[in-house]
Amino acid sequence: MEPTTINLSRSICSLFQVIQDEAKVQRVVTPLEYPGSGDKVVIRVRPQNDGYQIDENGEAAFYAAMAGGDVDSENVSRWAAELLTISPVAFGDDDRLAALAPSGAHVAPYIIRVAEAAQQLYALATSRSERRASDFKERLAEIIWGASRSLKLEVSSNVTLPIAGGLEADYVIEAAKPLIIVAANSTMRLLEAEVICMQYRTEKKPGRVIAIVESQNAVGKKQFERAGYYTDRTVVFNENSIESLISLEIMTSQ
Repeated sequence: MEPTTINLSRSICSLFQVIQDEAKVQRVVTPLEYPGSGDKVVIRVRPQNDGYQIDENGEAAFYAAMAGGDVDSENVSRWAAELLTISPVAFGDDDRLAALAPSGAHVAPYIIRVAEAAQQLYALATSRSERRASDFKERLAEIIWGASRSLKLEVSSNVTLPIAGGLEADYVIEAAKPLIIVAANSTMRLLEAEVICMQYRTEKKPGRVIAIVESQNAVGKKQFERAGYYTDRTVVFNENSIESLISLEIMTSQ
């Protein structure tokens, strides 16, 4: 029996809920979530004389503040400045992420861009307060340094990466395409790995971003599964396989 044909267009569209508000404003509930809270990223589409304003109503900053984050940090400021050069989205003085869509054809893609920026803002604003030391990091450090010596490769730790936001890699192993390793012991840290990878791809910088998570429970199953699409590789920590993973990634990058 032939498998039933799936209407992908209908399935994808069903993930987005569109609600008509007053004054012709449409509210779009996206499938993206703010990590930890489970709150959906909600986008507003507001008609204007020169097009449509697409914004998230300042909710990313609000949720970040509720989680103890700081949207006025230097990291967020650098990220916001860089965002202006690579995206139609701007982070305004009213703590609102917004983009102006000049035509109806731009509305859908701009909704996605604003929603992605909302997740990035939340991650940057809350990342410092969410990180924690753990035995996992100590065990991973021993394996990383040992593997680097075995493979005769240079490795640096706690590296501030050349991207907006001042995000750090736990390790960078030098290769034709540097191996950027993020030790993810929280949902926030895993989302940072996604932000790093997206910025490297957008700016076409050489490097492969590998997220090594402490466990699926530590980051959330849904976030772990999502991260596989937004990083070059996301794996659960396994002391017996990390060195072979590094070897494979180095060979792939040649």
